[in-house]
Amino acid sequence: MKPGVKVGVMGTLRFVVEPRHTIDFAVDGMPEILSTPWLIWFLEHAAREALLPYLDPGESTVGTHVDVDHLAATPVGMEVVCLARVVHLNGLTVTFQLEARDQVERIAKGLCRARVVKVDRLARRVEAKRGR
Repeated sequence: MKPGVKVGVMGTLRFVVEPRHTIDFAVDGMPEILSTPWLIWFLEHAAREALLPYLDPGESTVGTHVDVDHLAATPVGMEVVCLARVVHLNGLTVTFQLEARDQVERIAKGLCRARVVKVDRLARRVEAKRGR
């Protein structure tokens, strides 16, 4: 990982809620709203965006922990902004404070951790596991 990652570095990701992002049990009057798994996916990608400028060739990130409170429902068609701010560094492990807002209110808050990994090393470990 390149030097320069520090507390306060931010990643941002914007998206519009589409039908594919909704809970899969939106039937019998249940509104089509953003599902928590999709929200977490976008929040983790915001965290990755924060680290991308600091990754060396052959490096990537993997999530290792997520703790998110999904606070409010967001309907299809509404824009969401996901923010991830570095709050702690421990070697190759980075902790982020997360927040998501739709056009009306804050819809999520939480923390996640990601680890910077060497892609080739991870691929070898996965292949060895597959061979067991």
